[in-house]
Amino acid sequence: MAVRLTLTIERELFAICRLAPATPPPAWALAAPYFSMTRTRDELSIVVAQSLAPADIVASRGWRMIRFAGPMPLDQTGILASVTSPLAQARVSVFAVATYDTDYVLIPSDQLQTAVTVLEAAGHAVSVGL
Repeated sequence: MAVRLTLTIERELFAICRLAPATPPPAWALAAPYFSMTRTRDELSIVVAQSLAPADIVASRGWRMIRFAGPMPLDQTGILASVTSPLAQARVSVFAVATYDTDYVLIPSDQLQTAVTVLEAAGHAVSVGL
């Protein structure tokens, strides 16, 4: 049986920021109501509302966030693929973020309508958040 999800598109625009790997977590990100931060030996990557990302940092801007209704068990399979596979077939770029309870994908805002059409055709319920 195919995975059918309830997806919510957040209204605000997001930025995916890249900082040097040794950069301390910046206050502008930590103060945000939503942020995701990942440090590797190569970079510090931060997803944050575009309005909070400083203009002078390396960032890809203009992303819309799609939130998967959760919580979902960590051992459940196929959840992310049920969204990313149809988007990939439609050539919609994605940037995935996960938390303990759920998953999120960010898509370029100029591909939003295509993404909604494709996801609904795949059987997902898609709405716009408050």
